[in-house]
Amino acid sequence: MGRKVTVATCSLNQWVLDFDGNEERILRSIQVAKSRGAKYRLGPELEICGYGCADHFYESDTLLHSFQVLRNLLESPLTQDIICDVGMPIMHHNVRYNCRVLFLNGKILLVRPKMLMANFGMYRELRWFSPWKKVGKVEEYFLPRMIQEVTGQDTVPFGDCVLSTKDTCIGTEICAELWNPNSPHIHMALDGVEIFTNSSASHHELRKAEQRVNLIRSATTKSGGIYLYSNQRGCDGDRLYYDGCSMVAINGDVVAQGQQFCLEDVEVITATLDLEDVRSYRGEFCQPHTSSDARSCWRVRADFSLSGDDDLFLPSHQPIEFRFHTPEEEISLGPACWLWDYLRRSGQAGFLLPLSGGVDSSSTACIIYCMCVLLCRAVENGNSQVLEDVRRIVGDYSYRPQDPKELCGRLFTTCYMASENSSEETRNRARDLANEIGSTHLNINIDTAVKGILGIFSAVTGHWPQFQVNGGSQRENLALQNVQARVRMVLAYLFAQLSLWSRGKPGGLLVLGSANVDESLTGYFTKYDCSSADINPIGGISKTDLKRFLMYCSEKMQLTALRGILEAPPTAELEPLTDGQVSQTDEADMGLTYSELSVIGRLRKISKCGPFSMFCKLVHMWWDVVSPAEVAQKVKRFFRMYSANRHKMTTVTPSYHAESYSPDDNRFDLRPFLYNARWSRQFGCIDRQVSQM
Repeated sequence: MGRKVTVATCSLNQWVLDFDGNEERILRSIQVAKSRGAKYRLGPELEICGYGCADHFYESDTLLHSFQVLRNLLESPLTQDIICDVGMPIMHHNVRYNCRVLFLNGKILLVRPKMLMANFGMYRELRWFSPWKKVGKVEEYFLPRMIQEVTGQDTVPFGDCVLSTKDTCIGTEICAELWNPNSPHIHMALDGVEIFTNSSASHHELRKAEQRVNLIRSATTKSGGIYLYSNQRGCDGDRLYYDGCSMVAINGDVVAQGQQFCLEDVEVITATLDLEDVRSYRGEFCQPHTSSDARSCWRVRADFSLSGDDDLFLPSHQPIEFRFHTPEEEISLGPACWLWDYLRRSGQAGFLLPLSGGVDSSSTACIIYCMCVLLCRAVENGNSQVLEDVRRIVGDYSYRPQDPKELCGRLFTTCYMASENSSEETRNRARDLANEIGSTHLNINIDTAVKGILGIFSAVTGHWPQFQVNGGSQRENLALQNVQARVRMVLAYLFAQLSLWSRGKPGGLLVLGSANVDESLTGYFTKYDCSSADINPIGGISKTDLKRFLMYCSEKMQLTALRGILEAPPTAELEPLTDGQVSQTDEADMGLTYSELSVIGRLRKISKCGPFSMFCKLVHMWWDVVSPAEVAQKVKRFFRMYSANRHKMTTVTPSYHAESYSPDDNRFDLRPFLYNARWSRQFGCIDRQVSQM
């Protein structure tokens, strides 16, 4: 009958500049798509070179190697009899574009450059690419000689065009174009395009998946059609984790869904759909809005059909209920997958974590345990790549992981770094959690190192600083806390480098940090303490979400040691104990609760609030809890801490990006690091407003 089409979209774990590996994964996805009867295969954005190349996009080598991969794909017998849609950078008229290249049977059909760029949040596409601004226009692109030799073509269409096959019409969107209020699919639908494709490199953030799915649903609810969404997966070389979740939708219903978090390097999603369903849907809902004066799309014809003649008994996919993860599940899965990609690609032999027995370091430890659970499950399900990587990392090529706790002991070292200010309770909590997850646990006392450093200072100056409770000044008190914290960082790196050597094993360990997003926001940590590490899986997660995550782990994974950790007040334990008990708490030190910081953080970044705007909003948000004068005090305290400590963000450990109010200075939250911390004009406006209330 020629009305049913089988299409494929995929999630690939690509790695920046890993051209050989990226090519192999692309070919594998095409092979799987063909084996399932697909006639069209869509891949993620910039899949040939990897999305996160950043300033490597400036290099001619990146373009050269991308075309070398494209040539191999064109020549491969695997790419015959299927339309392949791949992503790569291309320079046209000396301007660099983020492009989709569609080819069939060794011939390039068209090149579609991105028209609407992602230039917000973590994205800086306008730094490397120009948008194609010639709406509805197509030019000739002169192919490089190496491609001409394969295709026999001198030029191909380049621009805002769609592909017309014998049985349907296919239009392309690229990532951020879906999120734009003037998305290309709107105009394409009105001109009869029936299949929309979207190749993305969309990163994970907590609670973001539903927004993405709603956009895809709405795209085809309004105007009908089939929507193929392909997203990258994994850590391709920086702070982001691309969370897959490729899917296929028709007329507002999702009919096929890939996994959001997965250790498979190649995941292919296929769906068989009836084109007549699109046509009948549009006939009822879209007819009044479709007219001859709609903006015409430039059509490139292909002598090829996505459908077959004998498809009467070919079943079409039916709507499914999209499965969303809870934020607690997202924390257990996203950072765990990101850490695994980082570990297997770094060449190191595992992780080391200073485990204090508090919520933050315990959260990092639990994420590693979740990673081990995922690894064992993947091996059990036959993932040969995971098994190969695990064996290489642990240095045992006959090893087969079955128990997450046992695997954790091979990959993960924890250490409790005690001082004279540490309590027995935190020591026991750290030990108990290490026992439950199976990490190799070390007890280290840092007092000797601290006294040695203070001895050097005393020998030079003739002074020995004292804690404030012992008669010292605030400056002495803070310096003594910082010495302890920085000694822990030095020892963490020493043990990361040599602890495996001391056990007769090869390799080194990656040091993990455990400062949460709220502490980074206020600068409530010592510069170059244990917040300084190789990577930090929780640096973009709030304390509130981390507590919920630990509750989830306690119940889901039966980690009973977490109950005591959750009940204990957060403390740095850097000041002397009082009668053997902790006298210092984080919230007392900061003068703000962690729940208050989460609200303040979102107002600062997401709502774009300065001190006065934040005060005006919080007066109404907290009116039944605190007075306007108290709100003013909290806002001032926050901004004083934030501005005085912003310099710490210039050296903060690279962290998993999970929150839209992250203060990450590298790319996401660009601010000065030298402020006038008095905020005289801003605080004056607040004071005047309070006096009038």
